[in-house]
Parts: sequence; structure tokens; C-alpha cells
Amino acid sequence: MTDTSPAHDDRAQQAVTALRAQDIDVVRVVYPDLLGADRARDVLVDHLPAAVRSGLTFCRAVYHTSPQSDVVPMPGGLAAGMPDISVRPDLETLCALPWEPGVAWCLGDALDPATGEAATESPRDLLRGVLGRTAEGPRAVIGPELEYYLCERDASSATGWSPYGRAPGNVYSAGLRGDPDGHLLRTLRHLKGLGIGATAGNREFGSGQFEINLDHSAALDAADRAFRFKSAVKEIARAEGRLATFMARPFNEEGGSGFHLHLSMVDADDRNVFEGRADGDADAHGLSGTARHAIAGVLAHAPALTALLNPTINSYKRFGPDTLAPWLIDWGLDNRSAMVRVPPERGDGTRLELRLGDATANPYLAVAGMVAAVGLGLREKREPPEPLRGYGYQEGTAARLPGTLGAALDALEADADLTEVLGADFTRSFLAYKRNEIERFQQYVTDWEFKEYAALI
Repeated sequence: MTDTSPAHDDRAQQAVTALRAQDIDVVRVVYPDLLGADRARDVLVDHLPAAVRSGLTFCRAVYHTSPQSDVVPMPGGLAAGMPDISVRPDLETLCALPWEPGVAWCLGDALDPATGEAATESPRDLLRGVLGRTAEGPRAVIGPELEYYLCERDASSATGWSPYGRAPGNVYSAGLRGDPDGHLLRTLRHLKGLGIGATAGNREFGSGQFEINLDHSAALDAADRAFRFKSAVKEIARAEGRLATFMARPFNEEGGSGFHLHLSMVDADDRNVFEGRADGDADAHGLSGTARHAIAGVLAHAPALTALLNPTINSYKRFGPDTLAPWLIDWGLDNRSAMVRVPPERGDGTRLELRLGDATANPYLAVAGMVAAVGLGLREKREPPEPLRGYGYQEGTAARLPGTLGAALDALEADADLTEVLGADFTRSFLAYKRNEIERFQQYVTDWEFKEYAALI
């Protein structure tokens, strides 16, 4: 939680001095909404100490607002008179923006001004709470891996956008071949200046699709970095006159974009406890009992996790056979068709990769759900089934993941153990918000419906 002590006032003044020395006169205080989109206010640097001390006031309905600016009826919102939240800058996260001279970024923590406690819907504090409730035992270390599509304006397209650099056959490439305007290099250099642990990037399977890898770190820091990464990529694209979208599947003719989470766990001495020799319970695959329990926890709670890691109606258009997105609740050894993949590295590199998520997912909710499921697996000492062998799209070999957002929300609501770790208030708010999305979609007439029915029926 953000510190508001007198010593923190001194740090705020020190921050102002340091920012002025860098010719920075504006601080952009950014925080995530339920979708994981960035909400923000620009603060003139002279007013930063006051913002730290008293917070920046926003309407709490920021958590209850749809992407189209409709206010969704949720607990604590319209019925409560649309009260305030207070967002206080987290000075530990201050960083100059490489692409916008004179501006620095920092994250903000959302508080209920009546109680001083974290706002119920705050994704960052949801993750903090989950980490606190799973604090006994080893600590999670997470490496986020995200894909996105870069789009260019196209008046001939029904959406107004088409994939950038459209050309087949450029998967796993770099340079001008799949990126004729050098977008990836510019983005990587800006991200380096932002200090969020970006390590490498390449053109992905789809036209205009890129993947950028982030280094691994503690769970909250990893979620912070993934959130800032998504915000940065979208802003850099806007500066180019383009659109970067983390939508699960934005184009019918292209594949989807994933949000994969690489997770290992370390003990008090920072030793990887997934490595087979860590607990004297190594299996034939070089995995410890702790690793197996973690995998089993993710598998057991996968239907509920789907709601957090695949949180839009569009998310379920990414799934299916032959998509390289998971379809079944299974795990495998270095098998990209499995929902949980165990990469081939052992020793300190022993980890599991959850391939369930799509790039739409709010990083804080995705990480919180994964950590909660792993914690339950460790607590219950679950054992996973035998790993998948071969191609993982043979129906009948494992249970199916939920096929719609509605089914995933039902699974989340029914998973009492997982929702207990996540918290009842958050779960109630999240379910209300996402079920309203389904209701709005069901009332909306799509282009597909007109094309399918209008002329012939």
C-alpha cells in the first residue's frame, strides 16, 4: 500500500527535485481498471507532493464503466451514488517516458477515502491480497509473454483497420522482412528506456503480429511490468499513427494473441523448488513434488481460471483445434498444444508455462488467479494425471475448457475454493461486470447477422 507518512512527504519532495533535474514537468499517474486498461491523470510536478499526501480523486465508476463508456450497475456504484476513490502515486514506480519528453510515469494505488483501505475493485490490491493469503511456503516468480497486433488505418475495411505489414511466411522473423517500418526496433528501444524488463521480440504468426518477452520477477512486479508494457505498446503505436491491439482475435483471417505466464517458485534462499532435487521427491521428468502439486492446482481450477485469463466474448474465438491455443485441460512436457507446458530446462530454469490466457487478460487478475490456483494445489498436495503425449487436440483425452464467457463465469462462481482466495467482494463485482458485457452483446446486431440473414430471409 502507498505510504503517506511524513517521511514519504520528504521522498515526494526529493522526487520533485530529481524530476526537475531531468527537465520533467509532468507526472502521469496511471492505474488499471477491471479490464486492465490504463486510467490516468497528468499532474504538474509541483503538485506531486500534494497528490502523494491527499490522493487524486476519481469517480469509483471508473471500475464500473464499459469500453463504450456505459456505466454498468455494480455493487458500490450507481446505487451508492457513484462515490469517489482516491488514487495515490507510488513513488517507487516513477520512470521517465522515453517517447514523450518532459513526462514521467508512475503507478497509483486506489483507496476508499472513507476507510483508507484499498478499493474493492482494485486489481493491483487484489493481487496483493492473494499473495498475502498464499504467503506460507515458496514464492512465485513469473515471466510474462505477450502478443499483440499492430494495425494500420484502412478505409476499405469494415472496422477501419487492417494488419500492418500484411504478408505470409514471416513467422519468427525480425528486421524489415516482416516489419517494413521498423516498429519492433523502436518499441524495444523505448521499452528498454522504460525499465520494465523487456528482453527480446519478433514477428509472430499473424500479419502485423508481434511478441515481446519480459524478464521474470516476483509476482506483483511481473504484473506491474506487464500492465505497463501493454500501456506503453499502445501509446507507442498511437505515436506512429497506428493501433496496437491486445484483443484475443481481432481478424477472422488471422490467429489469436496469447498471454503466457511462465511460473517458477523459490524458497527463502531463492532456490527453485520446482527442480527435481529440491524436495527429494523427484519424478521421472525431473520435477519435484512441489512442481507436480502446482500443475495439479492449475488443472483443477482451470475452468474458473478461464474467466480471468480469457475475459471477453471475443476470447473464445481464439480457442479450438489446430490453433496453438489450448482447448483441453491438460499438461505436457515441452508440448505447445497443452494448456500447461513444462519447458525442457531444468535446474534453476525449471518452470511451468500456462498457455491458457489471451492478451486481453488484465495482468493483475491473470497472475492472481494463477497464484491462487497454485497455492491451492500446494495446500492440498494434489497430483496431476500423466502428461499429454502427442498432439493435444484429441477430444476425449481430457476435459474441455469452457467454450464461452458465460460458461467460464459460471465456473468461476462455482469454484468456492478459488473465489475464497480471490475474495468474495472482488468476485461479486467481476461477475456482475462481465455478465453485463454478455447481456449487451446479446442485444447487439452484428455485421455477421446482417450478411447471413438480410438478403435471403
